[in-house]
Amino acid sequence: MSRNAHSTPLISLDAVVLDTETTGLDASTARIVQIGAVRVEDGAVEAGRKLDRLVNPGIPIPPATTAIHGLGDDDVRGAPSFAEVAGELASFIDGALVVGHTISYDLTVLEQECRRAGVAWRRPGVLDVRTLAELALPALAQYDLERIAAALDVRIEGRHTAIGDAVATARIFVGLLPHLRQRGIRTLAEVEQAIRQLMDRQLAAGRASVKAPPSAADPARALARIDSFPYRHTVADLMSAPPIWSPPEATVGAALKVLLDRRVSSVLVNDAAGTPGIATERDLLRAINRHGGAALAMPVAEFASQPLQSIPADTFVYRAIGRLDRLDFRHLAVSDAAGSIIGMVTTRNLLRHRAQTAIALGDEIDAAGTVAALGAAWAKVPLVARSLVDEEVDARRVASVISTEVCALTRRAAELAEARMLADGRGPPPCRYAVLVLGSAGRGESLLAADQDNAIVYERGDPDGPEDRWLAELATVMCAMLDAVGIPFCKGGVMAKNAAWRQSVPRWKATAEGWVRRQRPEDLLNVDIFFDAAVVHGEEALGDEVIAHAFDLAGRARDFQVQIAELARRWQPPFTLFGNFRTDTEGRVDLKIGGLLPIFTAARALAIKHDLRARGTPGRLRAFAARTGAADEDIERLIEAHGIVLRALLGQQLVDIELGVAPSARVDLKRLAAPERAALKAAVQDVRIATALVGEGRV
Repeated sequence: MSRNAHSTPLISLDAVVLDTETTGLDASTARIVQIGAVRVEDGAVEAGRKLDRLVNPGIPIPPATTAIHGLGDDDVRGAPSFAEVAGELASFIDGALVVGHTISYDLTVLEQECRRAGVAWRRPGVLDVRTLAELALPALAQYDLERIAAALDVRIEGRHTAIGDAVATARIFVGLLPHLRQRGIRTLAEVEQAIRQLMDRQLAAGRASVKAPPSAADPARALARIDSFPYRHTVADLMSAPPIWSPPEATVGAALKVLLDRRVSSVLVNDAAGTPGIATERDLLRAINRHGGAALAMPVAEFASQPLQSIPADTFVYRAIGRLDRLDFRHLAVSDAAGSIIGMVTTRNLLRHRAQTAIALGDEIDAAGTVAALGAAWAKVPLVARSLVDEEVDARRVASVISTEVCALTRRAAELAEARMLADGRGPPPCRYAVLVLGSAGRGESLLAADQDNAIVYERGDPDGPEDRWLAELATVMCAMLDAVGIPFCKGGVMAKNAAWRQSVPRWKATAEGWVRRQRPEDLLNVDIFFDAAVVHGEEALGDEVIAHAFDLAGRARDFQVQIAELARRWQPPFTLFGNFRTDTEGRVDLKIGGLLPIFTAARALAIKHDLRARGTPGRLRAFAARTGAADEDIERLIEAHGIVLRALLGQQLVDIELGVAPSARVDLKRLAAPERAALKAAVQDVRIATALVGEGRV
């Protein structure tokens, strides 16, 4: 079964690059004399994992072909037949994507050989580097192996040997990936769609050098059933609270009594320095096994495990399961927003509620050690989103899951970038810093068309000073990693690699003061992004300090609040004079501008005015209602409208991703059934509630 999905980034593909040498050029009659194959994993050629076999074709090798590849009858006389190596080749490929140069020839020869040998044949998913080069390097005059290699500065060693050509082709394939990414082709589905479009253009021009490949994705992956419970619930829903603490001086015997009396499997205990640890029933049994009965009188703190592993209470259950699995732990402490331990969660808590179906997402992003591994983990997110949508999980919950993974992806990219800086001799961070995710991911409402919105806050230093230069390099690496795995660069430049989004605490505070004071249109755009910020890596207190300062400033600036509200009040309903949706030439309507933007902008304006520190749109609206006594019915209608619009957007993005179309905020109304269109129309009409909430004189 293929391990590649429609959403798999090209850099993360599980691929085998294949080449054959044969007795002739007619694929229907040629026989194989040599097979060469090499694995591509984690975006790199695995030279140590290769297959290089001579094959006895069972017929004489024509001198003309010997002159090309150098193999004659004497060279293959003692070699195995194709039937004898077919199983080894199948095991080497093992469901991987097959890559080659003019690969259709090799696959046709292989199919004929399998038929002669009575071996089952299943054509694999393929990519042809010749076609990829036409997409990535359109200025080349010819696309033979030598010219593509020269354009990419790839050296070919052992030309016209199967393994030599396979290794060169693999290096070319890896070298083409950045060029494809520059053209907006990042995933397997996107490259397959680009090939289909190239074929259409060539057919229209009267030349058809391209054949559309069979899909290399495994459709079963997108349809795999998952247990939605871990995506609907957070750790707070399942934890045992309050946590049970044991005094540092308590004995093992006393701790055992607590475990038995309270029917729990662990106690928390501080050591002499006040550092918390955990003593589980297994820890105490090991103590007794080691020391016998004397252990019962020994301090339990001596046998507690440190450091205490904790997880925030608002973490989704699927992430807690993944964390326990990765760490091979059975217990996790649960912390609140202030970092205080408020409960415990165990495998028993979690698995009691877990069905015997795939979790799909776990802790893979946090455990990823390479950029390609990050991409493979991120590729699972659309698959999970599809399953959750099919199970009718609330789109706002699905968006929260996606946002969680965007934040995790950014955090892990920062960690990997920091490790690379250290390995390259750049040293450790020169000062404390924090990485922030901004915009929709920061407020927990990201969908699958997310691009990068991030920033860095650092403790001290001047622009272009040593601290800033170190962090600029880190941010450049981090942003490049995110782009490689499928979170593209922000077109507006809102990324920490750009100086405006990488500042010290004092300068960030001054920047926020400038936003509030000047109130220029571009400042309002910055507010749109920054006031939804969430710290995902580093010193959380630094980011929180800057965010709180910006909120405090804006909360006292009446004129500024009016300007923010104006962004929502400018909304124009996306309807025609006759009340139908106004669509573009492709029959699509932009539901971010026409539906979501006024809702989340109004909620943000109300949060600033009333000092409501909730980040998500529904939370802000409900907090506003609780603070001001606004009509609950109107607020709930608006929240429901928010969810309906999100669902329409998410459904369209999933379809587009599967078709290889870059996801966007534009929804094809023809795809929706009549009841869905009616519900969407009613939801967009309810957006008026948002504009009324921030109407003239109200904000």
